[in-house]
Amino acid sequence: MAEIAGEGDLHFILSEQRKELMAAQTLESDLDLAFQLQMEEAMKTSLALKPSSSNSPPPPQPESAVLIGCEDVVSGLAPTLLMQDVDRYMQELEDHKCCEVEARKVREDLDRRIHDQKVASEILSLPEDYWREYGDQFEKPYGSGGSSSSAGSAVEGLRLYFKGLVSEERVRDVKVVVAGAGIAICDPKNNLLFQSRKNLEAIVGGEVLCGEAAELEALVEGLNKALFLDLKRVTFVCENYTLYQYVTNSLAPRNSKIATLVNQVGLLERKFTYCSPSFVAQNNVKYAFKLAREAVVSQITWPAESSKGKNLKETCVICFEDADVAQMFSIDGCLHRYCFSCMKLHVEAELNNGRLAKCPYEGCNSEVAIESCAKFLPPNLVEVMSQRMKESAVPVTQKIYCPDPRCSALMSKTEVLEYTKIYFLGAENSGARKCINCQKFFCINCKVPWHYDMTCYDHKRAYPHPRGEDQMLKSLATRKLWRQCAKCNHMVELADGCYHITCRCGYEFCYTCGAEWKHKRPTCKCPIWDERNIIRDERRQPQQRRR
Repeated sequence: MAEIAGEGDLHFILSEQRKELMAAQTLESDLDLAFQLQMEEAMKTSLALKPSSSNSPPPPQPESAVLIGCEDVVSGLAPTLLMQDVDRYMQELEDHKCCEVEARKVREDLDRRIHDQKVASEILSLPEDYWREYGDQFEKPYGSGGSSSSAGSAVEGLRLYFKGLVSEERVRDVKVVVAGAGIAICDPKNNLLFQSRKNLEAIVGGEVLCGEAAELEALVEGLNKALFLDLKRVTFVCENYTLYQYVTNSLAPRNSKIATLVNQVGLLERKFTYCSPSFVAQNNVKYAFKLAREAVVSQITWPAESSKGKNLKETCVICFEDADVAQMFSIDGCLHRYCFSCMKLHVEAELNNGRLAKCPYEGCNSEVAIESCAKFLPPNLVEVMSQRMKESAVPVTQKIYCPDPRCSALMSKTEVLEYTKIYFLGAENSGARKCINCQKFFCINCKVPWHYDMTCYDHKRAYPHPRGEDQMLKSLATRKLWRQCAKCNHMVELADGCYHITCRCGYEFCYTCGAEWKHKRPTCKCPIWDERNIIRDERRQPQQRRR
């Protein structure tokens, strides 16, 4: 209340001072006008007493008149400047009051969220029988029982996530360097309570902002936001170990810019009741990472008129075409952005090569999420991608396929063994396995349907020739020049490219003779490619690269 009263008195004093300045300016203006009229009257009288001569030059103006005019200008300008200062200060005071009102709203909103999270956790911890009997009477409205206390004291263990990014982007035909910061404040269970983003200056003094400096600037911004929200106890989360060493004084900053920012962090830490760093894995800062990327994107988009109205445009760094922001695909793991057309071509090419699609950015290994690809891929390719994802999740040494050609389900050896133990006694020693998909038993050693009461050796002696469908497949493979993988028996067809084949099970071999490739090198003397398979004939019908 005292602070509000003080602000009111200051506002009253400024208003009165402004009125006095305006009154003084008006009085001075009137005096100037009266003086000017007197001077004009004196000049007219003087001219009337002396006869005018057309050849005589006009009388020179006295120096005293010039000096008086200059003094009048200066004396008239001073009140104007002083009044402008008063007006500016009053406007700043009004802006400050508006900021305080908004800050109180933000703090109250944060406090309300914390209260709601606490009540939700309390409800989840209640026993079912207690909730059934007394749940209808349970209520803890915000503002009752001290729940409207400040956010800083409402909950312990708030976590501050931050991320600073520096990125080279393309805006139309120009390469630009932009930077952004993302801030996220979460409760101990990582429920998001507050988020913010900020554009950073990517080039300072002719030097490009480095990644560590961007991270520290994001941390400084985050701590300032926490103080603005009146938080008392926070843990700020570092995903960069070097940064963690800087703020814990385990490592000396490598330059003056980093040292200055580390000192700022130290000064801000002292303003909290409790403030400490914590080191975590990168994927735990996903909120802040996304906000930082949004800050970067906001600097590389521009409005453009179209038939549908005004849309935001962005340049795809693959095709260099300007696309609507709504037609840009953002990869979850790294948030690199490309247009739908380029991403569709990229994902299709990777799937045709038997690989799981990753981010096209050089050196980035972020995988493309299946569910997000539905925006630009047809359903059949989404299904193929889902299958590729399942295959990549199983280690090469653990992969096993059902030998039934109508199933061919992919499983892991450990998974299918544990599943078989439920139905088959002694499965581990016998080699019998039960397919999780078609429920049929097969031999993991012979890769054939399970041979009951017969060892693998006896089965091979009794059935030296392959089954009818297997014989037909081998005959077809011979005619089509397909090659069978020696490890998983999968058939591979070469449509184009070199003779170095990587099977879906990870086994690498020569397509010509079947010899294994080791350490990305052939163990045979066969040619690595044929020019007819390297230079494509556009008249050929499109073929599937591998079956």
